[in-house]
Amino acid sequence: MVNSKPGSGRIIMITLVAFFILALVPAPGQAADAREIDVSVSVALEQFQKEVDGAGEFLAKANGYLVFPKVVKAGIAIGGEYGEGALLVDGKTVAYYSTAAASIGLQLGVQKKSIIMVFLTEEALTKFQKSEGWEVGVDGSVALIKVGAGGSINTNNVKEPIVAFVFGQKGLMYNLTLEGTKITKLDK
Repeated sequence: MVNSKPGSGRIIMITLVAFFILALVPAPGQAADAREIDVSVSVALEQFQKEVDGAGEFLAKANGYLVFPKVVKAGIAIGGEYGEGALLVDGKTVAYYSTAAASIGLQLGVQKKSIIMVFLTEEALTKFQKSEGWEVGVDGSVALIKVGAGGSINTNNVKEPIVAFVFGQKGLMYNLTLEGTKITKLDK
């Protein structure tokens, strides 16, 4: 007969979730270098422009855009996500950033996605660049646009100063939001 203590299932679940979250955050030796990030950003931008009609023209009108080519999210009730990317102004990298978020709620699975945050006003871009850690929903509102195959951008309908696109999703995750996502400048 197996003797199990009350709550041992909860402890096992919390341990598994903690393992998933820690697996997402790279150790200092595993973090991508600037060149690796730049290559991944270029690939993500090419994919975005292939998948979304009008993406190139939309990005050309932007004051800047932050590209996270690979954001991995994992969770079992408690989840976490992490990714590294670059801020581009006039098509050139000006700084590197990480994105991280934790969440509690109905979620299960692992997902890899790309995120592009587009700054449509100089004011929004400047506020972002001057921040010491920026959080979606606290330091700025972001209009989230999920991009499916064959999607298109209607620039006349975009009214927010910051717009984020999520695309290239691989894996299954029930929960799509950027609310509470923390973005931090990296020293690269």
